[in-house]
Amino acid sequence: MLTDIEIARAAKKRPIAEIGAKLGIPEAALIPYGRDKAKVDRSFIAGLDDRAEGRLILVTAVSPTPAGEGKTTTTVGLGDALARIGKRTAICIREASLGPNFGMKGGAAGGGLSQIVPMEEMNLHFTGDFHAITAAHNLLAAMIDNHIHWGNALDLDPRRITWRRVMDMNDRALRDIVVGLGGPANGYARETGFDITVASEVMAILCLARDLDDLQDRLGRIVVGYRRDKTAVTCRDLKADGAMTVLLREALQPNLVQTLENTPAFVHGGPFANIAHGCNSVMATGTALKLADYVVTEAGFGADLGAEKFFDIKCRKAGLKPAAAVIVATVRALKMHGGVARADLAREDVAALRVGCANLGRHIENVRGFGVPVVVAINHFAADTPAEIAALQAYVAGQGAEAILCDHWARGGAGAEDLARRVVALAEAGARFAPLYPDDLPLWDKIETIARRIYHAGEVAADPAVRAQLAAFEAAGHGPLPVCMAKTQYSFSTDPALRGAPSGHVVPVREVRLAAGAGFVVAICGEIMTMPGLPRVPAAESIGLDQAGNVVGLF
Repeated sequence: MLTDIEIARAAKKRPIAEIGAKLGIPEAALIPYGRDKAKVDRSFIAGLDDRAEGRLILVTAVSPTPAGEGKTTTTVGLGDALARIGKRTAICIREASLGPNFGMKGGAAGGGLSQIVPMEEMNLHFTGDFHAITAAHNLLAAMIDNHIHWGNALDLDPRRITWRRVMDMNDRALRDIVVGLGGPANGYARETGFDITVASEVMAILCLARDLDDLQDRLGRIVVGYRRDKTAVTCRDLKADGAMTVLLREALQPNLVQTLENTPAFVHGGPFANIAHGCNSVMATGTALKLADYVVTEAGFGADLGAEKFFDIKCRKAGLKPAAAVIVATVRALKMHGGVARADLAREDVAALRVGCANLGRHIENVRGFGVPVVVAINHFAADTPAEIAALQAYVAGQGAEAILCDHWARGGAGAEDLARRVVALAEAGARFAPLYPDDLPLWDKIETIARRIYHAGEVAADPAVRAQLAAFEAAGHGPLPVCMAKTQYSFSTDPALRGAPSGHVVPVREVRLAAGAGFVVAICGEIMTMPGLPRVPAAESIGLDQAGNVVGLF
């Protein structure tokens, strides 16, 4: 069996102008980055406002496990399958972060015969969007320290600066640092740190902005810290928003590429789903909806994180109305949720599977709670037995839904045609989408609503200082913002080892942060970190070049 990178390298790619033509994008509206990728010009996008929109399909998943679920692979397979059955289709996914690529997770382009290409470029520097976001974010950080060095006319309290620096790499040594050492010429010494680029508010802003004007307005609203009287200092106060917009001008334009079967794919933006809102850009999704009959997109990690934020943040802010949702599950993952060790997953265990199905059932219930119809995609693995597949399908039928066996990893779009036909039927039947909570609900009540209704928590705990910070946000006019919950992706709880469908647990809210430019409040729960570390054996140890200069080890 060929590796993913070998399959991708052998792809019969079409010139990017031909891919654009499938969606009615003229060649003049494409800004090429080589022969097989391009950005879509913003002036062309601006001219699409009066067009009707296609149907939006969300692909989400059960709570992730080390066994793998294959959400992006299913997103690509479903997109190819919809194209195979005659639907004008576009796929929208996020860009890959270098940190996870060289760490443990690997890339984000699908797998097997359901991939987006060029896989190597997408998982490395691609069109430079992440570098532009990193530069814009760190420009603001530099201007903060420079402002203090030259007299601090805004009276920004160095002890209350909230804007950290970022880099697109996993590096635990940079979580907490001291800057400004070395004497007066180097500024004032203070504690700060680094987050990973995908956790940057600039990333979230780029992914939620509608156009350049909206981008600059959102950048200007970023709160970088507070004065001694605790009033906020913004990016606009520092006059950094214009230069940051210049750095992001090209990055705001969506990237167009293709699948192995030459289905158009927009790959743009990449906020994490446990730290940020976990969806590709509004610009990419909105453009695709104006050009295609069906747009297949995904949200990060399980439905408790990615789907909830997709519905409550992205759809709320962008006015999107999803027509249907696909929940990806594997027999392997559900057996792990049922207590089977990873080393034993190849052995049939119907009893453990049935126990683990509770995790899937919780996600079905949650997605339906938003008024969106659901179908389950069983991402097939060779070791799955007929008895296990039958038990899984029977469980889903008992939940009033359908589980469809999919073989897109091995057969591409042909392996997901049954899923595509069911998605079309659900989408054409209509949805009654509504967010989980209203805008005017107090911020603490929004946190509790998500924790109790989505996570099935028994209690939400926070120190008085956290409650006071939320009250201060509301007093400053930020009460109508949605909440972005930052917690582990591996469990409905904040304990990554607590698999399945736990109920009655405590969700500790350790800290809350204001993302005024992005337009949400982040609630950091449990031990979640905004700068990941590398594992004991990072993937980077196996990545290199062969004798012909080809990349090897990337996955």
